[in-house]
Amino acid sequence: MNSYYTTKHYLKLLRWQALRAATSLRWGPHALQSLPAVLGNAMPKSGSHLIIQVLQGLCGLGPFVNPGFPPVNRGEDNSKLPESGILANIRNMRSGDIAYGYIKAKEPFISALTPPGRGTIFVYRDPRDMIVSHVFYATQMHEEHGMHRYYTEVLDSMEARIEAAIQGVDEDGAELSSVQAKYVSYMGWLDQPDVLSMRFENLILDREAALNCILDYLERRGFRASIPRQEAVAILGEAIRPKKSGTYRKGQPGNWREYFTPANKALFKEQAGGLLVQLGYEKDDQW
Repeated sequence: MNSYYTTKHYLKLLRWQALRAATSLRWGPHALQSLPAVLGNAMPKSGSHLIIQVLQGLCGLGPFVNPGFPPVNRGEDNSKLPESGILANIRNMRSGDIAYGYIKAKEPFISALTPPGRGTIFVYRDPRDMIVSHVFYATQMHEEHGMHRYYTEVLDSMEARIEAAIQGVDEDGAELSSVQAKYVSYMGWLDQPDVLSMRFENLILDREAALNCILDYLERRGFRASIPRQEAVAILGEAIRPKKSGTYRKGQPGNWREYFTPANKALFKEQAGGLLVQLGYEKDDQW
């Protein structure tokens, strides 16, 4: 990192320490130390900004601390961190801290995010909606995205871009894993009993039940709300403001139907049809 980002990082570290001190003074050191460190984890374009907004709402329920750091897998300059750097960020989280990131289900991350004193909420999304969101983000919202040039200069249609996102790309300087490979690298979280796995769609369409589920999980990890559950759910719900996210576009479940052509559907079924059944989004390939 250059001096600007280094300075920015150290200022955030100081702010974090000050926030923890103020929180400890307000609530008492024991209350802060009894909380789990909570990470909102997601696949890219699958609800990361939604879950971090929910977690930020926890600061209104108890002595949680929002340090305001970048995703745990990114540097202050948005550079990708090596595994050692990601692991250091995870291990540096202290009781009551909240954070988010894009962490694959593999060691050493599984062991770092599942012991007592930790809370990990993994959000996943219908792969078809994830693909559409990814394509719009890379083409229209983030010109520095690794797929921007390929999507806008090499490909000339939404159908072709969706096709590329389904099967992956490794040509013309563009590199993108297939949708099947993407999900396989994250789906191990669903098998972790100490991780709460949650559909993005539930947070949109059945929000009250989803927020209750999150509070139930955090209570099992050591959190005790000092206010009635209904009030706690309302506070978390008020924290969700999708349009405040710089990556917000639409976020509506089922949006893929507007963009998938018959050819896209056929390719998806061929390349990753079983994925939808495994995740519970379809009962078979008759969609």
